[in-house]
Amino acid sequence: MSASPGSYHHGDLPAALVRAAMELLEESGSDLSLRAVARRAGVSTAAPYRHFADRDALLSAVAAVGYRELATSLMRSQPEPSSVDDVATIAVAYVRFALDRPALFRVMFAEPCDPTNPERVAAVAAITEYLESIVQRMAPDADHTAMATGMWALVHGLAFLHLDGKFGTTASEVDGRVRAAVKAVSTYRVGS
Repeated sequence: MSASPGSYHHGDLPAALVRAAMELLEESGSDLSLRAVARRAGVSTAAPYRHFADRDALLSAVAAVGYRELATSLMRSQPEPSSVDDVATIAVAYVRFALDRPALFRVMFAEPCDPTNPERVAAVAAITEYLESIVQRMAPDADHTAMATGMWALVHGLAFLHLDGKFGTTASEVDGRVRAAVKAVSTYRVGS
């Protein structure tokens, strides 16, 4: 694909721009510009604006892809969770996703995004529904939304603590700390 930017035609330019943005994120981190994405996609610097109003709109599309990939990773790690150990396995998969894809993870959770982007909203809803279904299966009498939010917050905090170098990042360090935290919170009963 060595056509000049003006002559190169994409069948699906928005998807090509999102792919280009994700490639750039993997290579250089979260400092992403529409101009760099256009260059990577082989189109004019004005072309992204036909599909994305601004950088935040593009990042919302990238975040939606990230949320879908995260959901797939979580579901693949434990398709039918039924125990605290299974939930810990899902938590480890979440933290490892953050460590394996740090720039994408930061776009998903630390960059401004369009909260009304339908793809992003649907992708986040899929993760939320998955977490709530786990709670419903494992603790049918609990407030599913509150418990899922609390567990997500715990694991998300652990992901950023590992990602930011506050905790170790080796597989055994991540596995041990995340599993221990999830098990401690899941099994502790006040007043017992």
